[in-house]
Amino acid sequence: MEQARSLSIQRTLPYILIVAGIVGSIASFILTYDKIQILQNPGYEPGCNLNPILSCGSVMKTEQASLLGVPNTIFGLIAFATLATFGALLASGSRVKRWVWLGAQLAATIGVIFMHYLFFQGVYRIGAICPWCFAVWMVTIPTFWYITVYNLRERNLQLPHSLQPASRFVQTHHARILTVWYLIIFAILLEHFWYYWSTLL
Repeated sequence: MEQARSLSIQRTLPYILIVAGIVGSIASFILTYDKIQILQNPGYEPGCNLNPILSCGSVMKTEQASLLGVPNTIFGLIAFATLATFGALLASGSRVKRWVWLGAQLAATIGVIFMHYLFFQGVYRIGAICPWCFAVWMVTIPTFWYITVYNLRERNLQLPHSLQPASRFVQTHHARILTVWYLIIFAILLEHFWYYWSTLL
């Protein structure tokens, strides 16, 4: 049973990474285009300005939209293009060394931490959510999660003996944990912006 689960993750992971890479690349490209348009014309209205809550334009003009003076979307273009390429290599049957998987783990961990930072900033500081950013966030989570699950199963991540029960729990219930993760995010959005959602009912 355990071997079958490991094989299932090994087969599906490349396609998770490919889909996440493509979605993230498309979203990052659109956001980069809109960012350039806003810089050229401050009155430009991105197509993803849907309502006061779901609004790209208001988010793009904040300091959180850049890191070290570079728009976040540029990092996204690089990261997701690399992710899609990595997934394609895995899908083609290429085998990569442990240090590559550890590098992927590091990159995915940084990505998911940054994603939650931006989520917090959008909800509790800016008071708006960029729809394309949200799409990026939604593919960043399973990217991190299933790279982690794979690395645990292949023992690329060497955990102390005391954490082995937690590792086995994660490997067994990975889909349920991911579902709860998403539900928590949507519950936060529903609760925090209920003052607006309730007007649509």
